[in-house]
Amino acid sequence: MAALFITSGDMLADRRYALARDYAADGDLAAAADLYMQAAELAPGFASAWFALGEAREALGDRDGARAAFAQAQAADPEDRHGAALHLARLGAADPATRELHSYVRTLFDQYAPRFDRALEDLGYRAPALLRDAVVAHAEGRRFGTMLDLGCGTGLAGAAFRPHVDWLAGVDLSSKMIEEARAKELYDALTVGDIAEFLAEQHAAGASVDLIIAADVFAYIGDVGAVCAAVARVLAPNGLFGFTVETHAGEGAIVGAKMRYQHAPEFVRGAIADAGMAIRRLDAVSTRNENRMPVPGLLVIAGC
Repeated sequence: MAALFITSGDMLADRRYALARDYAADGDLAAAADLYMQAAELAPGFASAWFALGEAREALGDRDGARAAFAQAQAADPEDRHGAALHLARLGAADPATRELHSYVRTLFDQYAPRFDRALEDLGYRAPALLRDAVVAHAEGRRFGTMLDLGCGTGLAGAAFRPHVDWLAGVDLSSKMIEEARAKELYDALTVGDIAEFLAEQHAAGASVDLIIAADVFAYIGDVGAVCAAVARVLAPNGLFGFTVETHAGEGAIVGAKMRYQHAPEFVRGAIADAGMAIRRLDAVSTRNENRMPVPGLLVIAGC
């Protein structure tokens, strides 16, 4: 995907930035970093230049300089549409589990939506199919009356589960992803919005949901516990919550090299227990490939 570019409003600064991108593409990161710095000096509020400078400095091994540049990018764009907070978290300068990243995620997937399905095919994406097979096997063929698809994207999980549910609703931060999902005519209801707010609205309305699915969603949410707690409040007795996470061998939640959250198994177990749910199934799986290698992950089915 092309790098997000937000103009500085200064033609000379924008030209320095464009020239820096060319140098970076040719592998001359030192020259690129120098030009990004020049662009940022010409336009101190130029978030794209600061962010690209952070990336270049990190690639050059200057972690302190990278942290400083990413912090400037975040300050220049309070919405943080570039996702500087993720880089700061990965570099040890922020708490990865608490930072709100709505604007970054929305911007990322609004850009990504038209080619999302094809891109995931190329990555061997299989979270919806794995979740469907696990849920169907655990439920022994039971049909579900209601299902919520959290972070529904273009509707890949909806397509997998539609034959097994009577009523299907989806929610996603990205309006462009929702447009793609709506075009597939799979859902009975679709909402553009935040997952936590959506679940709170369902709870306030007295909803009791038989099945809730979050396929690959926690790659963009550090606080698994908050979502588990919100899910538990609307899950029907004997209802199921199925989700996937990418994982790592350490503790807690971290930001991986691909700017996606990874959650330790014990962290996930704790989030489920704290929400008052019990694990029905927990499997080591890989839901996608990166550089032709399977990405380590977990598939979880929980219930009240």
